[in-house]
Amino acid sequence: MWEIIRKNRLKSMMLLMLMGVVLVLLGYVIGMAVDPNAGFFGVVIALIIYFILLIVAFSSGKNIMLRMNKAREVGPDDYPQLYNVVEEMRLAAGMPSMPKVYVIDDPAPNAFAAGMNPEKSVVAVTTGLLQMMNRDELQGVVAHEVSHILNRDIRYMTMATIMVGTVAILSQFFLRGMLYSGGRMGGGRSGGRKGHPVMLIVALVFAILAPIAIQLLYFAVSRKREYLADASAARLTRYPEGLASALEKIAGSTQNLKVADKSMAPMYIANPLKPKGQRMRNLSSTHPPLDNRIQILRSMGQNHTYSGYQQAYQSVTKSSKGVIPKTALKG
Repeated sequence: MWEIIRKNRLKSMMLLMLMGVVLVLLGYVIGMAVDPNAGFFGVVIALIIYFILLIVAFSSGKNIMLRMNKAREVGPDDYPQLYNVVEEMRLAAGMPSMPKVYVIDDPAPNAFAAGMNPEKSVVAVTTGLLQMMNRDELQGVVAHEVSHILNRDIRYMTMATIMVGTVAILSQFFLRGMLYSGGRMGGGRSGGRKGHPVMLIVALVFAILAPIAIQLLYFAVSRKREYLADASAARLTRYPEGLASALEKIAGSTQNLKVADKSMAPMYIANPLKPKGQRMRNLSSTHPPLDNRIQILRSMGQNHTYSGYQQAYQSVTKSSKGVIPKTALKG
């Protein structure tokens, strides 16, 4: 488990550095498009926006997420089975403290976890999930969310979301400025300085492509983390079928999660954004296809170890690569 956490941190830092390069380049080319001498100023503005959003996320991001999703805290007397299952999975995972338990009043079956570290974390589920799942299935879902907390996925996802948001803000600011200025940036009066025409074109292309590129980076790793959380959940519960059955029920649901939006979608156990009235099955922009996740879990059989998940993953996806670090498999 600790080897997976260490590998997660290393991969997270590498990806965040790559995202940071995209952010800095975007700030630079926008600055150069506005004024040939303003490249450094553009980078500074980009970093200021990023650090402001980061401070907000670290100080009150969890509470903002809970308010956005209209989640309310519950205790053992409100939902005794849910509370008991969260406590069981917390003990199985060796977490230092009990996550707070929240419920979202919505008929769509889904769940998410929040919190920058295991000491101050929450698990939130919808009332639709509670009504639809039996105990084994609920345990599988909770184990998946606890695994996200334990694997430090929440911190990475939050920081990556902020990076994506910062790039989106900068791109929209530049594109709208181009639109309102008739394609001229930085020039106002006849004697005013204007950006270089070539840099204007480069910045325009970059402002369009950068948000797409950074979203693809974000989704690629967020999808792999879902597989890893499934593997960890199977290990914690020692019953992969519980999570597989839960995902099958979620996949077949046509209920729409009213509180979901694009920024929160990757945090849920299954992508809540879908055309109204359609099933969730295989909506894979932010998550791996649910059919694949279900098949992998059921292919594990009685082997609920990381190596069992790795073998099942490679068999189902026909990939020579896995999602579990080799050093963790040896452990």
